[in-house]
Amino acid sequence: MHVQTVQPGGWVQYAITAAVIAVVLALRWRRLSRVTPLRLERLWVLPAVYGAVAIALFATHPPVGLAWLFCAIAAALGAALGWQRGKTMRITVDPETHALNQSGSPAAILFIVLLIVVRMGARAMMTTSNGLHLDALAVTDMLVALAVGLFAAQRIEMYLRATRLLEVARTARA
Repeated sequence: MHVQTVQPGGWVQYAITAAVIAVVLALRWRRLSRVTPLRLERLWVLPAVYGAVAIALFATHPPVGLAWLFCAIAAALGAALGWQRGKTMRITVDPETHALNQSGSPAAILFIVLLIVVRMGARAMMTTSNGLHLDALAVTDMLVALAVGLFAAQRIEMYLRATRLLEVARTARA
């Protein structure tokens, strides 16, 4: 028989986490309408950093057995989610200067909230007794693969769409 122990004040940890997330999301929500320059030449930086972290992680603690398959599935799922998230970003081209600008959308913020909820659910599943017998390193590997796929696909989608919009603006001006 397995007895589950409840940490006194455990709910406080969840309340603090929820409050921090609420503050961060409120600040992000305020910045949604703010237009920022989109630099095509810098879109590769974030996926490259996460890719380097993934390579370092996999080199030091490589996934074992089926964990490789699950990491590949997570990367593909991340790419699909990243492509969708990239499509939610608003990209505009100034007709005179051809400067590219971007702004977030409410869908992008809701997408982040969904990912946070999924992550918290996965974390809760790993800390409680369950029949899944999840390995923390394997789950970490899968989340890293998901993040690499997500950021890479999002930036690729934004790059392709921005270059199409820029080409349309240039041909319309000519």
